[in-house]
Amino acid sequence: MKHLASVIGVVAILAVSGCGDSVPATPSVSTAEGLWSGTIGTNRTLTAAVLDDGTYYFFYSVPANPLQIAGVIQGTGASSDGSFTSTDARDFGIGAATLNATISATYQNRQFLNGTITYAGGAFMAFTSTFNTAYLTIPTLPSVAGFYFGQAGSSGGVQSANINVIGDGTFTGAEINGCAFSGTVAPRIRGNIFNQSVTFGGGACFFGVSSFQGIAFFDLANRRLLATAPNSNRTDAATFFGTRL
Repeated sequence: MKHLASVIGVVAILAVSGCGDSVPATPSVSTAEGLWSGTIGTNRTLTAAVLDDGTYYFFYSVPANPLQIAGVIQGTGASSDGSFTSTDARDFGIGAATLNATISATYQNRQFLNGTITYAGGAFMAFTSTFNTAYLTIPTLPSVAGFYFGQAGSSGGVQSANINVIGDGTFTGAEINGCAFSGTVAPRIRGNIFNQSVTFGGGACFFGVSSFQGIAFFDLANRRLLATAPNSNRTDAATFFGTRL
């Protein structure tokens, strides 16, 4: 089983908050919606966000190193009577080719989401996760403001990068190779998740001059930002993870 590349992927992203006003948000009791934390494959950690519209983002780490993101699995899924399925999963490994996959899982509201990711050709990975109560907080733009240092990458490799998020939701960033980017973040209707839009400025940027949309999640307890944005045809994704200084 090969994938789940190692090392992270190209620039992007932004911000999200972890906390904000601790006002409860209510995910649907009949779907897999929520934020989930667990393990995936062999000795890898998983942070998974399933949004209210069924779109999901599964961030996974390199083996035995939860602080190093290796890629993101993204797609749309359907929830029905404790079963969550997806036929359009894409595994955007950092430093690796994008892989097509399907997902078959079971869930119980605010308790667990467990299943299998199966790749074309038959390789598969199992995952288990439990509900992360951070999903019950409503984020605010000021709460995510700050300077983040970490890594950004895509299928083309990884670069050290930083992002500076302003309290109005705008941000600017740069990679060590000179690529500059900017964008905005906006809180979703509930959950500890933000929509984000990022635009690359050309020059040294792997993605040239282009704009992507995705999400960002801020792990308040660890001051870590996880963000990703696939390109429009879902052949690659820009991913960022870092720590707020």
